[in-house]
Amino acid sequence: MTPAADRRFAFITGAASGIGRATAELFAGRGWWVGGADRDASGLERLREALGPDRCSVWELDVADPADWERVSAEVARETEGRLDLLFNNAGIGVVGLFEEIPLEQSRRIVEVNLLGVIQGIYAMLPLLKATPGSLCFSTSSSAATFAAPSLAVYSATKFAVKGLTEALSVELARCEVRVADVLPGVIDTAIFDTSPVYVGGRELGPTEKPSEVPAAKEGAFRLIAPEQVAEAVLASYEGDPRLHWYVPEEVGEIDREKASGVEAMRDARIAARARGGGLLDAG
Repeated sequence: MTPAADRRFAFITGAASGIGRATAELFAGRGWWVGGADRDASGLERLREALGPDRCSVWELDVADPADWERVSAEVARETEGRLDLLFNNAGIGVVGLFEEIPLEQSRRIVEVNLLGVIQGIYAMLPLLKATPGSLCFSTSSSAATFAAPSLAVYSATKFAVKGLTEALSVELARCEVRVADVLPGVIDTAIFDTSPVYVGGRELGPTEKPSEVPAAKEGAFRLIAPEQVAEAVLASYEGDPRLHWYVPEEVGEIDREKASGVEAMRDARIAARARGGGLLDAG
């Protein structure tokens, strides 16, 4: 079954869980046809069962693999007859630890997924976005792209890069009438904290050694947020809100504004916080 010509189509990476799944559920509930992509085949099948085959198609996809993107983009084009109203580059991974204690191959994989995965996705899907009036290219950056998070150095670097890519393409693609935006979430209640490797003292911690709770504050920018709040930002962006960077929660944006008035002071405050015994992900 293919989507009717008058139905909007959203393609979402990392759709098997977390932010991606919440976004798929929201858009399907609004009458959209949703294409979910992920490496997690069983998670994708659960998504399709939950939404129903009349509202959801799924694709196994490794966003770091250009050949996968070539295959999937061709299949999407056939299934939607060339329509793509929303591309949501959401898939991402993390690794926690001091920079020099994380193996290089782990850091390379973060770059391949979080940055090259977004770039390759835009290359693959841009012809469909250009062919669809009112289309939106939306990506997941991170609050780590405000002031980079210690113990997440390479992850933060990829998210800064996604933020910069968003800004450049928002200007470039205006000539094609393709809109571009991103979201910078704070601490979201998803499985990424459970699935991310953690390195301490040069070795990877075992499952029982990792922190049992998501590191979150009780209030402010780093309080725990439901993934549905990010999904709402994606929908609002598609529906015409002109914001380029979406901060979820809004307090995350205060970090960018504070940094503009003195990045060295922010650096020094975070160094001091870690010296007082802050955890691996202490935000200062």
